[in-house]
Amino acid sequence: MQGRKSLSAFTQPARCIASCPLYFSTMNAQSSPHQQATPPDLTAILALVSEDMAAVNHLIRRRLASDVLLINQIGEHIISAGGKRLRPMLVLLAARALGYQGNAHIQAAAIIEFIHTSTLLHDDVVDESDLRRGRKTANALWGNAASVLVGDFLYSRSFQLMVELDSMQIMRILADTTNAIAEGEVLQLLHVHNPDTDEPAYLRVIERKTAVLFSAATRLGAVLAGADAQTEQAMADFGLALGFAFQIADDVLDYTADAETLGKNLGDDLAEGKATLPVIHCMNHCDVALRERIAAAIQSGDLQAMPEIVAAIHAQGSLHYSRNIANAYAAQAENALLDCPDSAFRQALRGLAHYAIDRNH
Repeated sequence: MQGRKSLSAFTQPARCIASCPLYFSTMNAQSSPHQQATPPDLTAILALVSEDMAAVNHLIRRRLASDVLLINQIGEHIISAGGKRLRPMLVLLAARALGYQGNAHIQAAAIIEFIHTSTLLHDDVVDESDLRRGRKTANALWGNAASVLVGDFLYSRSFQLMVELDSMQIMRILADTTNAIAEGEVLQLLHVHNPDTDEPAYLRVIERKTAVLFSAATRLGAVLAGADAQTEQAMADFGLALGFAFQIADDVLDYTADAETLGKNLGDDLAEGKATLPVIHCMNHCDVALRERIAAAIQSGDLQAMPEIVAAIHAQGSLHYSRNIANAYAAQAENALLDCPDSAFRQALRGLAHYAIDRNH
């Protein structure tokens, strides 16, 4: 693969995102410079991988089973909540886009989903959330201790599965990824109720909490396909940029969607004391008095201030700014695929880059 600027700087989680060229180019990079056909929508993408996803779901349920009843109850509650299985889907699409014909991608996809589900259980405890995907969270139903311990079970199950793949490269990728995710959780904790959180700090958190798992998913697909180092890096770059786009768009939805569609309480980010990009941008551009009121709301998690904050976010163009940043990352994701052989699976990956920023939940 030639002619594409690498995002390899993003693969080093400790590096400040704001120092990377991509960050400074985001406001002008609204779309890929290469005009391409309209990619498939999510329905078409799901149909394309339906057989593989059925196999992944079967494996997840089989390997979730335990002789400890509570593990089965909580695991089934989380798995049956649905969701699009976006992260395991990335493993499948990346592998198939690079010509993989085996079955190990099914197990790799299940590993990614177990890791993701484990982080959800831990996140809901840390955030004291009581609603996810329109349902009561596990911690709201069974308590914090049970949720944390079942999350640990899922982590350990994912490592059992990766050992079975018998690939030191895959184990190294996933070990580094889970370590980065844990760092991201701690980084986010340090910024909770901190109104001084700036944009680079925000991006560092979502890199490790969200983007690195997307990147690991697409990198695994390339490794399984036996891709060369440059192609593997391109797939990892795609996943990383997609993860940034997805999370930033998600943070915009917290101030724009309706609760029923979103599947969680609107304003959860504010209630949890999280200064996400729309709020950070707004605080950087509003007057001192309003900035102080927003800062107080972040420190206290005061949802009574939500209407005023939403009005300020709109007035300062903060949603438009945040969407532009998300769009730029999505464009970078598409650019990472330019030298990948064209196929229905490559087009599906492009489709996910569009879905990440166009969705309403």
